[in-house]
Formats: sequence, structure tokens, C-alpha cells
Amino acid sequence: METNQNEWLEWIKAIVIALMLALIIRTFFFTSYEVQGESMMPNAHDGERFIVNKVGYGFSKPERFDMIVFNATNEDDYIKRVIGLPGDLIRYENDILYVNDEPIEEPFLDQRKAEYGEGLYTNDFVCSDVVPENHVFVLGDNRPNSLDSRRIGFVSEEQIVGKVDLRFWPLKEVGPVH
Repeated sequence: METNQNEWLEWIKAIVIALMLALIIRTFFFTSYEVQGESMMPNAHDGERFIVNKVGYGFSKPERFDMIVFNATNEDDYIKRVIGLPGDLIRYENDILYVNDEPIEEPFLDQRKAEYGEGLYTNDFVCSDVVPENHVFVLGDNRPNSLDSRRIGFVSEEQIVGKVDLRFWPLKEVGPVH
């Protein structure tokens, strides 16, 4: 009987340790995120789920074209793509991204632009301010249907939850994110 009791105690300890480790990992290292809406189509669809690396930006800064999750409001997190970095001046003209007056290709938009048909996929605009230090300028990949820095302004690095690294749902789409 005592052996059974010791075995149960070992199982309980193992489960408690596993739960504590899972909580620590989720709190400090990684979290999951479910896409809500169509602002990142075709690269992230409504209902898809991603693993977000919360640690990476503790050792490095966001890079252009990273997909990130950030605290947009007290209640909502958004997923968007980093377009502008500190010191950048951003503008779109005739569907071409210009960063500091240099044209920049966005190959992740090729499929969506082809499906979109006639007209500009990204309307012309000029960001009148340079991206401030410790901030980024973000856009959704579904440019005609995205609430992003064009309307909400720059995103502080403090608002960034982390970099989107891996799609884990749906299962047929599991893999790294580009």
C-alpha cells in the first residue's frame, strides 16, 4: 500500500513540475496567437494559429518584413508585418513601397496582388514623419482591408508581444512563417 502511495506522490510531483514549466515557458518564452480577421491574407487566414516567440526581441530588434503580434489596445492584439524601422521614411506610390526613397520589393504580396486584379493594391500614401526610435511602422498583407500604422500610427517596441515564428493550425499548413 505504501508503494502505491509513493507512486501517486511521484506522479503528482511530476505533473505539478510539468505544469509549472509550461506556465513559465508560456509566460516568458512563447505564446500562441489565433488570427482574427482577414488583414494578413493570404499569408495568415482567419482562425489560423501561430507560435509567437516572446524572447527574440529581448536580444535583437525587429527586422523589416517580420510578422509580429503587438498589443494594439488593452483588449486586442494584432498581427501585422513590420515595414518601417526607426529612422525610415515610408511611402507608397503606384503600388511600390519606398523606404527612404529606395524601392523595396515585397514578394510576400505577389499572390495577393495577382488575385486582386485591376487598380492599386496599396493606395498611395506618404508617412509624413520618420519612424521614431524604438518604434516600427506595420502594415497588414491584405492592404485594402487592414487596420494598421496608416490609421493607428507607429507601434512602440514595448507593445510588441513577439515575432510570429511557426504556424501550427491548421495541421496541413504547419511550418515556419515567412
